[in-house]
Amino acid sequence: MGTLIFIVVLITIGLIILSVVFTFIPVGLWISALAAGVNVGIFTLVGMRLRRVIPSKIVNPLIKAHKAGLNISTAQLEAHYLAGGNVDRVVNALIAAERAAIPLPFERAAAIDLAGRDVLQAVQMSVNPKVIETPIVSAVAQNGIELRVKARVTVRANIDRLVGGAGEETIIARVGEGIVTSIGSSDSHKAVLENPDMVSRTVLAKGLDAGTAFEILSIDIADVDVGKNIGAQLQTDQAEADKRIAQAKAEERRAMAVAREQEMKAAVQEMRAKVVEAEAEVPRAIATALREGKLGVMDYFNMQNILADTQMRENIARTGKSEVLPETTPKK
Repeated sequence: MGTLIFIVVLITIGLIILSVVFTFIPVGLWISALAAGVNVGIFTLVGMRLRRVIPSKIVNPLIKAHKAGLNISTAQLEAHYLAGGNVDRVVNALIAAERAAIPLPFERAAAIDLAGRDVLQAVQMSVNPKVIETPIVSAVAQNGIELRVKARVTVRANIDRLVGGAGEETIIARVGEGIVTSIGSSDSHKAVLENPDMVSRTVLAKGLDAGTAFEILSIDIADVDVGKNIGAQLQTDQAEADKRIAQAKAEERRAMAVAREQEMKAAVQEMRAKVVEAEAEVPRAIATALREGKLGVMDYFNMQNILADTQMRENIARTGKSEVLPETTPKK
């Protein structure tokens, strides 16, 4: 009985040891590599475990690359994995590039992947170009008519410029700028409507893909719509602004005229006040002259008669009537 228990314990301990060994040493993965013709040593797989590298992330892409005829070492894949790259995606991109006869070394593919770009998508875009549709671009011809243009840009990924090259946003911005420049140099919007490919040819000839991660294959004008008459609107706004300026200047002149009129009224009132003041001094001067004997009584009556005649003539002149003035004699 004791011997049986001892045997069971030994078997249990052996199974535990075997499970630990097979867990730490990927024997199944090693056998798969041998069956695929990939020479990966068992100690190499153990070293991957010790370096905290998942062996399946290295061996399976290595088998795939070997079957595709690529010459990639385990050290290259392991180094890319430790750098934080996606080994499986890089190998798939290398296989796709090999099938499409696109020269793509492993180092460049690894650099593209570590730069944050999808290297497999880049290879696929090199084989199958992508169409980028720009938003509606508003441009104004020289005759002042606005045109709303939408373009489709066919691009192909440039593998050599994927690292450090500008993205799709730059392509869209440059194409929009080229459309605005091309339409702005046109004499009339009718020329653009009659020959829209003139715009696409002009924009394509500018070399807008310089410094980007893409190569522009074609630029096609998808839609052209006529917008507002910007020239007429600007002229209207300018006329309105000129009118407001003229109104402001006229209001300024009117205010100056009103101020001048007020000044003149004040001056007239001041003169009238002085006249009244002077007239108030006349009786006093006459009384003084009479008292001092410088003016006689008959002189005074003659002066009153003259004043009365003058006032009567002024009244007749105002009413427009002509009357024969009677001969006046001084009153005694």
